[in-house]
Amino acid sequence: MRLFSLLSLPIWLVSTLPAITTASDASPPHLTPLKYANTSTLLNVAYYEAGPSNGSAVILVHGFPYSIDAFASVVPLLTEQGYRVIVPYLRGYGETSFLHPYTPRSAEQAALGSDLIALMDAIHVDKAIFAGYDWGTVVVNVAAAVWPERCNGHVAANSYLIQNRSTAWVPLDPDSEALRWYYYVFLTARGAAGLASDPKGWARSLWQKNSIGWNFTEAYLDLTATAFENPDYVDIVLNFYRNRLLYAPGDPAYADLAARLDAQPSISVRSVTFDPDNSVVFPPTNGTATAKYFTGPRCHFELPGVGENVPYQAPETFANAIFAVDDLPLKGGHYVCPQSL
Repeated sequence: MRLFSLLSLPIWLVSTLPAITTASDASPPHLTPLKYANTSTLLNVAYYEAGPSNGSAVILVHGFPYSIDAFASVVPLLTEQGYRVIVPYLRGYGETSFLHPYTPRSAEQAALGSDLIALMDAIHVDKAIFAGYDWGTVVVNVAAAVWPERCNGHVAANSYLIQNRSTAWVPLDPDSEALRWYYYVFLTARGAAGLASDPKGWARSLWQKNSIGWNFTEAYLDLTATAFENPDYVDIVLNFYRNRLLYAPGDPAYADLAARLDAQPSISVRSVTFDPDNSVVFPPTNGTATAKYFTGPRCHFELPGVGENVPYQAPETFANAIFAVDDLPLKGGHYVCPQSL
């Protein structure tokens, strides 16, 4: 069993890790150069890859409004342990592009989950640990639930975010609805125009509102905002929220999968889930409410002092979650969860 602490790493390894960006840092760590792969979901996916080609694969999936650079300090922690790490830009972000102009710019959960599996096919990865946060949680949830034979482990912030569309209009309590204000702004033409005119400003506002006390730097925001220069970024963001609220149809190519996801399939692979305590939109839980969705070994944690962007704010913790899931048994049986990450 690994010890899940930076203190357990050798001094020479700790000294080689990229520094976490602070207020005095001019250049936050950046994942470059990129690779590219054409996929069966009609994308040219831009992704970063590091680590030995024969290592156990880990795919890290970012959220909104973020980029692959959220994982810049997680990657070396994984590669030094022998993992092959793959960090793709989601459709609509960075240099990931659509191969055809007529492909629907859909960000529905069925499309996003399919993109992960299609990338694995394109770069010849048979199985991988899937790890994500925010939108990335939707991606890894879908991929792990529908394609468990491709998943060697599942790490997810906020546990389970696969949506049943029949409940899309069932309201939450007023305070919870108010925290989701931007979901509803993006349903409007005014919201679309606002996002298009100032995507960086929207990111700043959402970071400030959705992560209590996160003192991010302007340099990190500037770096992340380069991922929003994708010509499909606005359409993808709008479609994600409009589709989840039934104000935009899905891509007919994913109709069967979309219907299957409405049943909220369980995740049978070994999983580590966590709730950051300083995330506003999804308040922390002890994991019991989502336990019914996990039929394999699962450990759940609350992360004190961490907001929505877990891999950037707590890279050691995120890496430790991956180490922890890799130490769980592949199926049922006796297992012991670490006391903390």
